[in-house]
Amino acid sequence: MTDTITAMILERHGGPEVLTLAQRPAPRPRAGHVVVQVHACALNRLDIWVRNGLPNLRLDYPHVLGSDIAGVVAEVGEGVEPGLVGAEVIVNPGLSCGRCEACLSGWDNLCVDYRILGESCSGGYCEQLEVPAVNLVPKPARLSMIEAAAFPLTFLTAWQMLVVRGRIEPGETVLLHAAGSGVGSAGLQIAKLHGARVIALASTDAKLDKARELGADACVRSSDDDWPKQVRALPGVGRRGVDLVFEHVGESTWAHSIKLCRRGGRVVTCGASSGWDATTDLRQVFFRQIQILGSTMGSKASMFRIAQLIDEGALSPIVDRVFPLAEAAQAHRYLDRREQFGKVVLEIAGAQPQ
Repeated sequence: MTDTITAMILERHGGPEVLTLAQRPAPRPRAGHVVVQVHACALNRLDIWVRNGLPNLRLDYPHVLGSDIAGVVAEVGEGVEPGLVGAEVIVNPGLSCGRCEACLSGWDNLCVDYRILGESCSGGYCEQLEVPAVNLVPKPARLSMIEAAAFPLTFLTAWQMLVVRGRIEPGETVLLHAAGSGVGSAGLQIAKLHGARVIALASTDAKLDKARELGADACVRSSDDDWPKQVRALPGVGRRGVDLVFEHVGESTWAHSIKLCRRGGRVVTCGASSGWDATTDLRQVFFRQIQILGSTMGSKASMFRIAQLIDEGALSPIVDRVFPLAEAAQAHRYLDRREQFGKVVLEIAGAQPQ
C-alpha cells in the first residue's frame, strides 16, 4: 500500500476555484471497515452546495467532496471477510450508527447520526477511501466503473421518494420536475418501471427529447411561463390534477406543485435547488387533503434491490459527461450551468497534483 494518495480538496468555501489537488495520507482500514480504490465518483448538486457553504454545516478541513463512488476493495480491516479484497463495488453513500432503533428497523436514513459521504465527512474525490464494510454493494456486472458511479445517491433518493414514501401505483400519473437532473432521470425510469404515466418537465427541448427516449409519456418545457397551464391541458390531467408530484426544485415550483396535485394526492420532496423558502397555501393542503411527504436518501437495503434491477437492465444510470479528477473545478462549472442530462462523473485514475 502507498503512503499517500491524490485527492481533490477544499480548505474553504467558495467557487470552483477552491478545489485543489493535493497529496493526503493513505487511509488504513479500522475494524469493520475497508479501503476502496476509487475508480470513479459522480457529482451531485450537493457537492456544489457544500462547496459554497451550507447553514450549520461544519467541516473538518481539508474536506473531500463526492458521494457516488465505484471502485475495488483494496484492503480490509479486522472482522471483515478477507475475500472481499479485489471485489468491484459501489458504496452506499449514507452512513449511520447501525445500532439504534431506526437503523435496526431498516430506516437507517432516519438515524440521528446519519451522514452522507462528501457532505459532513470525506467523500470520493480521491484515489482511496475508507468506508464501513456494510456500505458495500456489488457493482452491477454490466456496468463500467463510470456508469456504476452514476447511480447510488440519485437512484436511492428517487426510489425512496416514489416507492417507499410516495407508494406509487400502476396507472397513476406522476408530474416529474427537472427530468434532466440525476435524480430526475432516475425517477423517470423508476416511475415507468412501476407502470405510471410520467409527465416530464425540463428547461430545454433537447432535455425533453431525451426524457421521451427514457419513456416519458408527455413533456412540458418548464422554462415556459405558462407551463402549469400546459400541464393542465394534457389528457387526463385537467381540473383533476396528477396523482403524485416528484418535487425537488423548491421555491420556484412549489406552489404550482401543490395546485397541480389532485385531491388526496401526494407531493414528495427531497430538495429545493431553487430555494428553501417556499410558500404553502394551507387551504390547498387541508381542503383537498393533499399529503406532503419529505424524503432524504433511502435505506441500505433499498440499494441492493436497485442494483439488482440495474444489473437486469430494468433501470440504467445516465452518464452525460466524464471529467478527469484534475478537472473537478471544470466539472462543477459544467454542472452548475444545468446543461447536462443525467450524471457528470469524475474519472479518478491517474490524477496528479498541479
